[in-house]
Amino acid sequence: MLQKLIIKNYALIEDVQLNLKTGFTAITGETGAGKSILLGAIGLLLGKRADLSAIKNDANKCIIEGEFLIKAYKLKTLFQQLDLDYDAHTIIRREILPSGKSRLFINDTPAKLSQAQELGRHLIDIHSQHDTLSITQQDYQYQVLDAIAKSEKERQDYQVAFQNLNQLKQKLAKLKASQLEAQKNYDYNLFLLEELEALKLETINQAELEQQKHKLDNVEVLQEKLSTAYQLLSNEDLGLTNQLRQLQIELKTATQIDHSLSAVFERVNSSLIELEDIEQEVDKYLETVENDPELKSALEATLNDLHRLQTKHQVEDVSELIKIRNHLQEQVEASQNANLDLDEVNQEIATAELQLKQAAKRLFEKRKSVTELISTSIKKTLSNLGMPETKFSISAQYTGQFNLHGADEFHWLFTANAGHDMQAVSKVASGGELSRITLALKALLSKKQHLPSLIFDEIDTGVSGEIATKMADVMQEMGQRMQVIAITHLPQIASKGNEHFKVFKLKINQTTTSQIKNLTTQERIEELAEMLGGKSSTSAVSHAKSLLHQ
Repeated sequence: MLQKLIIKNYALIEDVQLNLKTGFTAITGETGAGKSILLGAIGLLLGKRADLSAIKNDANKCIIEGEFLIKAYKLKTLFQQLDLDYDAHTIIRREILPSGKSRLFINDTPAKLSQAQELGRHLIDIHSQHDTLSITQQDYQYQVLDAIAKSEKERQDYQVAFQNLNQLKQKLAKLKASQLEAQKNYDYNLFLLEELEALKLETINQAELEQQKHKLDNVEVLQEKLSTAYQLLSNEDLGLTNQLRQLQIELKTATQIDHSLSAVFERVNSSLIELEDIEQEVDKYLETVENDPELKSALEATLNDLHRLQTKHQVEDVSELIKIRNHLQEQVEASQNANLDLDEVNQEIATAELQLKQAAKRLFEKRKSVTELISTSIKKTLSNLGMPETKFSISAQYTGQFNLHGADEFHWLFTANAGHDMQAVSKVASGGELSRITLALKALLSKKQHLPSLIFDEIDTGVSGEIATKMADVMQEMGQRMQVIAITHLPQIASKGNEHFKVFKLKINQTTTSQIKNLTTQERIEELAEMLGGKSSTSAVSHAKSLLHQ
C-alpha cells in the first residue's frame, strides 16, 4: 500500500506530505483545487513521462516520493525480474531538474521508466474519470476476463503462436515472390551458367594462354632470329664460340709465361663454358619452334570465348567469372529446388496453425469458465447499487477466426429495466449505470487480484443520493481487503472514508498554492456540510453529522 506521498515544487503544490493508511480514504476539494495534481504526481512515480512545465518554481527541482509497504504482496520475484533491489518498505523517487532532465530511483538505485511502469502495475490501479467508458471497449473486456480467469499464461501462449504463424505466412509470401522472380530468369540464368561451365574456368591460366598465342603468331620471326643467333655463336670461322676458344689458347700460353694472368685465363674459361651452354640452348630451343596451326586455332577459340564472356559480364579476370558462375549456380539450383522449399514452409504453417488452434481453444475455455461468475457478481453488486432489475450476461463463442485477442467473441450484454432485452453495454448503459457497472467490476477484481492499492478518480460521476451511499458502501467493503482511495465530490462517499483529506488553494504572497490536509472530525463535518450546501446551514451541518456517524 501507498504509505506516504511527498510532493515538492510540482504544479500548484509547494511542499506537501500525505501519510496514508490502509482501508478506505476519501479526498475532496473544489474543482480546480488540485486533486488531479495528486494523480499526476503518482503517475510520475509509476513511470509516466515528465513535463518540464509541471515544475512550480523553475529555479528548483521537483521531487515526488512515494513509500510503499509491499511485504504482503509477494513481489520479490518481480523485483528480481526487473533487476531491482527488493525492500519490503520500497521507496520510489522521481526528480525533475530545472534543466528538464528527469531521474528516477527505486530504493535509492537509478531506474528506468519501463521498470517503474512494470512495477507500478503491481502496486496501484488508478481508475480515472475517462476509464469508466473502458468497460464498453473490447480490449478492456478481454483484460477483465483474463485477469479474473488468471489466463495470463494461456494468453501469452496464444500470442506467441499467433505471431509465429504470421511470421511463417510472411516467409511463405516472400519465398513465393522470390521464386516467381527466379523462375522468370531461370532459362536465361541456365544459359549463362552453361556458357561459363563449358569454359572449364579452373583449368585456364589466361596469361599463359596469351603468351602461347603470341609465340605462335610470330613463329617465323622467332625462327629467323634464333637461326641468326645460332650462326653468330657457332660459325666455324667467325663464330663467337670458336673466337673464344682461340682466345683461351692464346691466354693459356701467356699464363704459362706469366702466372699473374691466371685469373684472366680462368674468367675466359668460365665465359667459354657459358657461351657453349648458350649455343646448345639456342640450338635446342630452335628445334622446338615450329608452326602449329591446330594449336593456334584452339588457343584463339579459348581466348576469344574468354574475352567475350569477360566483356559480357563486365569483368577483367577469370576469378571474377568464377564468382559469377557460382552465383548463377545458386540461383538455378534455388529455382530447381523451389517446390521443396515451398513444401517445407507449408508444412511448418500447418503445424503452427494446429498449435495456434489448440492455444486459442485453451484460452477460450479459460475465459468462458468465468463468464457466469462475472455476470452473477455484477448483477448482485448492481442490485445493491439501486439496480434490482438488472440483467447482465457475457455470451461466449469460439469463432475459429484468429486475431490478436484470440479466436473467440465475448459479448457483454446488459439491461437495467425489467421487460427489456439485453443489448451491448456500449449501446444501452447510461453514464451513471456505467459508473456502477465499473465499480461492480472493480469490486470483483479486488477479490481476484492481490493488488495493494486502488484509486478512484470520481467514479461516482452521474450518480447521487442513496446510490452514492451504496457505492460508498461497496468501496468501504473493498477497503477491508486493500487500500482504496476515492477522489469525490459526493458527501455520501466522502463520509464513508476512514480518513478524509481535503485539497484546497491558498494564496500566500500573491502566489496561489495547493494544500492538502487530513481533516479532524469537526473539519470533516464542516467539509461535508459545505459539500451539501454550505457550512453555515444548520440543516447541512446536521445532515453532515448524520452521514459521518452512519
